[in-house]
Amino acid sequence: MDGIRRDCIKGILACLSWGGAGLGVAASVAAKTPAVVLVVGDSLSAEYGLKRGSGWVALLAQKLAEERPPGSPRPVTVVNASVSGDTTSGGMSRLPALLDRHRPAVVVIELGGNDALRGLPLEMSEANLLGMVRAARVAGARVLLAGMQVPPNYGRQYNEQFAALFARIARNEGVALLPFLLKGVGDGPDATALFQADRIHPNEAAHPIILGNVWPVLKPLLPK
Repeated sequence: MDGIRRDCIKGILACLSWGGAGLGVAASVAAKTPAVVLVVGDSLSAEYGLKRGSGWVALLAQKLAEERPPGSPRPVTVVNASVSGDTTSGGMSRLPALLDRHRPAVVVIELGGNDALRGLPLEMSEANLLGMVRAARVAGARVLLAGMQVPPNYGRQYNEQFAALFARIARNEGVALLPFLLKGVGDGPDATALFQADRIHPNEAAHPIILGNVWPVLKPLLPK
């Protein structure tokens, strides 16, 4: 009887040992599964008018591939879900499916410019962006909200109110804020040289500058 008991105890210990090893392997595999940075934006992120691979999102993907390649302790990939012409309403409607499909670790929200160009109510834009931020956080993602500014001809009051809505959301929701995505592009001395012929969309030379704006704010949000 004692021999049977000893055999049973050995069997239980062996199972526990194998179970622990299995959990360790699973944790190791999970750690090497690429974390996803999901970019939800408009034409500024969708490479409008540019050759493929030259926009700031593609440059970000290249940078991350170099710094955190497949097989590294925590690789990171980028999913660009940006759509030219998109508004905050469009982003809000598309986001749930994107979150469900990609399970991102970080969500970059770059929307609002087309709302302003179309004269849509600021209250609606703010509500949509707020909804996107909250949906991403509920899904377990960190959020980077990319702010935008409008041309001076919109008037000082409108410009200030538009810029303030991004800051207000970021402050109230405790998420990272890039105050102006096009800093050094749309407000720099070489602004005319950094835009396409339409004077709205940055050209290829401007996108490394845009990445330079995004990277310092994004980097602290990436999984370790």
